[in-house]
Amino acid sequence: MTTPHTPGDAARLAATMAARATRGLSGPMAHARMAEATRLTRAGRLTEAMSVLQGAGTAFPTMPGAFAAARAAAPHPLSGRVSRGSVSGPAGTRDHRLVVPTTRPGGPPLLVMLHGGTQDAESFASATGMDELAEREGFVVVYPEQARSANAMGYWNWFEPAHQGRRGEAALIAAVIAEVAAAHDVDRDRVFVAGFSAGAAMAAVVGAAYPDLVAGVGVHSGLPAGAARDVGSAFAAMRGGPYRVGATSVPTIVVHGADDPTVAAVNGTRAVEAALAEHPGCARTVEHGTGARSWTRERWTDRDGRVRAEHWTVHGSGHAWSGGRAGGSYTDPAGPDASTAMVEFFAEVASGPVSTNPCQSTD
Repeated sequence: MTTPHTPGDAARLAATMAARATRGLSGPMAHARMAEATRLTRAGRLTEAMSVLQGAGTAFPTMPGAFAAARAAAPHPLSGRVSRGSVSGPAGTRDHRLVVPTTRPGGPPLLVMLHGGTQDAESFASATGMDELAEREGFVVVYPEQARSANAMGYWNWFEPAHQGRRGEAALIAAVIAEVAAAHDVDRDRVFVAGFSAGAAMAAVVGAAYPDLVAGVGVHSGLPAGAARDVGSAFAAMRGGPYRVGATSVPTIVVHGADDPTVAAVNGTRAVEAALAEHPGCARTVEHGTGARSWTRERWTDRDGRVRAEHWTVHGSGHAWSGGRAGGSYTDPAGPDASTAMVEFFAEVASGPVSTNPCQSTD
């Protein structure tokens, strides 16, 4: 995150951040947040200032869910083994929560799940129900956890250049993958990364930076890699402002609420554009569904039938994990089941044919 060079620069940045984060709010609470954010920014404490503004409910939020009815929010027994671990690197140390299914084939897939802001590994696992899917389908799932010392509200720092590319927090997540894969004989060709909100944006960063390590990415209510380079551009991108969309070579599934007030739905479209940037001419199919929430699913496949991108738009849903547990952190139980949709997408990616010239040119 860039530090202002002068008090005037800091004041202008604080005012801009506060205006963006508290837009549409009024009353003493909003004014108090603006004043505190200004004070912290003038002191050069931008991460803390951003966290104060995020308390307004409009900054990097936390998580949303394709096919089925909502799962109950009751405590659930898990047959698989749950453990904790940590990895360290130049960007510090990050803990992680690991679930290894009781029964699994040799060389199981690995799914990395990145939580959103104000969440942790445990609450994200509970909200998404991914533990149960891992046990049922026989894949390993690991939940890296952001350190509050790195971001006071628990957001992955996807918008900071120091954590983009093959460094910083992206490198720490890659280190988690390497450690878990070696310890549990994971199939290195079936490693996938998914997340929600800030975690989704970081999943996109990891997928773009490590196509040699990651076979597919899931972006729920997030943004593509390279959408921002600092706090100001992050706020602008989240609200749907323009930015240059890069390219990622890994297949990507996107789930986004059409009425998301925190991360504008256009960012889901841009994440798909990033996945297709190097694969022009893929065939597009569209499917519509109804239920407690209606949805639209778009798929792009190459001439060999390999899926390159999938995009779920959940109509009427906001900033929440679609089909997540009732009462969970940032969940919309009325929506289609995003967890199942992602697992099925990754299974299709893993079993699909390998294409050396994926899509027909549109020229």
